[in-house]
Amino acid sequence: MMTNSLTRLQNTRVLAVLRAPSADSALRAAEALVAGGITGLEITYSTPDAPAVIRELSARYGDDIYLGAGTVTSVDEANRAAEAGAHFLVSPGTRRKLTAAMKSTGLLVLTGALTPSELMAAVEYGTDVVKIFPASLGGPAFLKSLRGPFPDVPLLPTGGVTPDNMGAWFKAGAIAVGAGGDLVSLADLAAGNYDNIERLAARFVSSTSHLDAAEARA
Repeated sequence: MMTNSLTRLQNTRVLAVLRAPSADSALRAAEALVAGGITGLEITYSTPDAPAVIRELSARYGDDIYLGAGTVTSVDEANRAAEAGAHFLVSPGTRRKLTAAMKSTGLLVLTGALTPSELMAAVEYGTDVVKIFPASLGGPAFLKSLRGPFPDVPLLPTGGVTPDNMGAWFKAGAIAVGAGGDLVSLADLAAGNYDNIERLAARFVSSTSHLDAAEARA
């Protein structure tokens, strides 16, 4: 089951990280993302009523989207997200007790790390995928450096991922990428500019299509 979940994450390619000022704006942004072709949605707990948003999106789209909870920092948040219908759980950092609680839900678990020591701890605690965050601090070159001593650890960079540099992240060894403000900006959310979110989603999807085409030619 977990292998299937990891494969689904890889096939999704892009997780849109939604930090919305309200539940309604999160739902509307999610709708725009799906319309633009993005099906990986991470609803962060910095969004008000995040479990309710997850529950509503699960009811609307079912398995047509790959839906998760982000900024999970407590056992209660992990459990509430699982009950709401999340497919995966993401924490910005790695803690033993929290990782164990996230794993106990049976969902795919992503926990954050930046340094080699943090990455080793994440693997020791049983995380399924290590979220390299904030990846913008080191860029694709840093991710490639981590891939050297950790060739078998699934790495997902979040922060600083754009349609223009996405190819570099995958070439460096990312199994998928997380896109936050470069895809769903606070400015667009505040202004209700959901058309722009849809356009940006389409640009990200177009970039992944180019990657797929390049891989097919290789």
